[in-house]
Amino acid sequence: MTGVPAVSGPVAGGTASHRIADALRAAILDGGYQPGERIRQEDVAARSGASRIPVREALRLLEAEGLVTLVANSGAWVARLTLAECAELYQIRERLEPLLLRASLPGLDGAALGRMADLAAAMESLAGDVDAFLRADREFHLASYAAAAPGETTQVIGRMWNRTQHYRREFTRLASRRASLDATHLEHRLLLDCLRRDDADDAERVLVMHIRRTRLELSGHPEIFG
Repeated sequence: MTGVPAVSGPVAGGTASHRIADALRAAILDGGYQPGERIRQEDVAARSGASRIPVREALRLLEAEGLVTLVANSGAWVARLTLAECAELYQIRERLEPLLLRASLPGLDGAALGRMADLAAAMESLAGDVDAFLRADREFHLASYAAAAPGETTQVIGRMWNRTQHYRREFTRLASRRASLDATHLEHRLLLDCLRRDDADDAERVLVMHIRRTRLELSGHPEIFG
């Protein structure tokens, strides 16, 4: 899909470093690694049947995507955020994502909106499957930005989505335990209605509310960032 941030999916190419990056990316985004967990190069090399050289290159790719923190002469860790850092990223998202949505709106056709509607319906039927919900939610929102011209904004937003993935998972788990994802589903439906009506102003307002609500919910749970 044109305009979807490159960091949201597999790196193009078939080299060993790209394949290793693809596997590590999927594991991090799906919760197989936790924030702050060390990624040992020798373990990754052994599992992948590769030398450490492509592993190091894969980790550099993931660092550029916001998923990994590299420390010189020390190693690699899954990126983590403090509560203050997470709140700052969400505040930036509240401002940047509406701009990208507005840029994307003129190019969203019936097929794109139909796919988003299918994803919204799927999320409502997932009933506690947090990982499946997160995958659908990510595709839903990135699809809404997909018709924007590629550029710096798409890259920045993709990186922020990567860096906040773990904390969205925790938000979803909290909401699922309280059976309180109704507001999220409603906001998805409202956003779709705005896009179908070609109403960029309303779409921006709904999106800001949607992102802000997650930020405020997370701010009430500092234990997530411990």
